[in-house]
Amino acid sequence: MTELFKIALEAARALPPDRQDELAGLILAAARNEPASVALSPELRASLATSLGQAGRREFATDREVAAVWRKHDL
Repeated sequence: MTELFKIALEAARALPPDRQDELAGLILAAARNEPASVALSPELRASLATSLGQAGRREFATDREVAAVWRKHDL
């Protein structure tokens, strides 16, 4: 076991049981080369539905809006 993995496991021990189970599922999926799945909260599901609707209507950020975000984050 690598040192980094040991550190990650130690950090995981401090998580609540439900978060530990979620993390364990992700690790097992990665180890088995399987796609990982994460349960989405109702808020995230609603946000995703909104985003997919916008994409379906081809409502994307303008070049000017994208450039503004890049400037804001020094990219």
